[in-house]
Amino acid sequence: MFGTYKPEDVEILLKDITGLVEPLPTAEREKRIQSGVHYSEMLPIEYEPSPAYLAAYEDGLRRYAPLTAAAVASVSRQIWEEKGEDAVLVSLARAGTSVGVLIKRYLAWKYHVEVRHYTISIIRGVGVDKNAMDYLLARYKPEQIQFVDGWTGKGAIQNELNRAMAEYPGVDPGLAVLSDPAGLAGKCGTHDDFLIASSCLNSTVSGLLSRTFYRRDLIGEKDFHGAAFYRELLEKDLTYSFIGAIEAHFPQAADRPLEDTVPAGGALEEVQAICEQFSIADRNLVKPSIGEATRVLLRRVPWMVLVRSMDDEEHLGHIYQLAKEKGVPLMEYPLVHYRACGLIRAIADS
Repeated sequence: MFGTYKPEDVEILLKDITGLVEPLPTAEREKRIQSGVHYSEMLPIEYEPSPAYLAAYEDGLRRYAPLTAAAVASVSRQIWEEKGEDAVLVSLARAGTSVGVLIKRYLAWKYHVEVRHYTISIIRGVGVDKNAMDYLLARYKPEQIQFVDGWTGKGAIQNELNRAMAEYPGVDPGLAVLSDPAGLAGKCGTHDDFLIASSCLNSTVSGLLSRTFYRRDLIGEKDFHGAAFYRELLEKDLTYSFIGAIEAHFPQAADRPLEDTVPAGGALEEVQAICEQFSIADRNLVKPSIGEATRVLLRRVPWMVLVRSMDDEEHLGHIYQLAKEKGVPLMEYPLVHYRACGLIRAIADS
């Protein structure tokens, strides 16, 4: 175990690469990514949030803790009804890990069961960590495994899981997420694109762990995928204040049904229309959903952010604040499935 998650909350199936990889500035990482270097072969320098941005995060957490808890309750109920006490939660590091902790804690609070929870790596274009999957399947039946993540954007990770699980008969690739605006997850709290406050920050709501890393010179054939521990940020760690803020609303969430309607039309068709309207040839440069748009602002080189409304402080206040700090233009756009969509600048256009 490394990072700040408690061992009773999650077992981390990742290799500690702390101090072995020099983090790179955002612009340099973006240049390398768009020249063909895989994003998993580099680590970013962690964004240090300003006081104004931290205030926007805290405000978003206060506003959306009840809805987040209700989504946790909803998706936990679905897991319980299908798998019961035999469920094994397998969250996808790193955005899924805190969500997995919340689901584990909700199942314990509501159903009085202590399910196992692991976190593993899956990397777009690389696949799932096969050593981690072998570890799990040596201990559990395939049907016990329930993959967990925070939200869906345009479904890239869900598609990666679908492909990867073809090698593991009996393992359901369907994700359990809190927010599924793309309509592609197996289980979800809601299809609404709402603010999950943990998307506002990086390692400081994720046990001080980096995003996962895979490079053959550091990750051997028998190793799990890697991650670094940002120990220098210990005084700024908000992981358990986030978890505690959501957990405090479990009693009310248990009896709060979520209204949930899926918008007409396909989310992926909406992404394609954005690509065509803005002459974007690479769909990987389009990042729909509040969570993904936030990530673009935190660790990529944004071109602009599309928002459903320029007057939606309740849902998008942190995005307005971050865009202002980074000098990124906002554009009102008639989004249907999403409230925000980040567009990454093509380096060739810089």
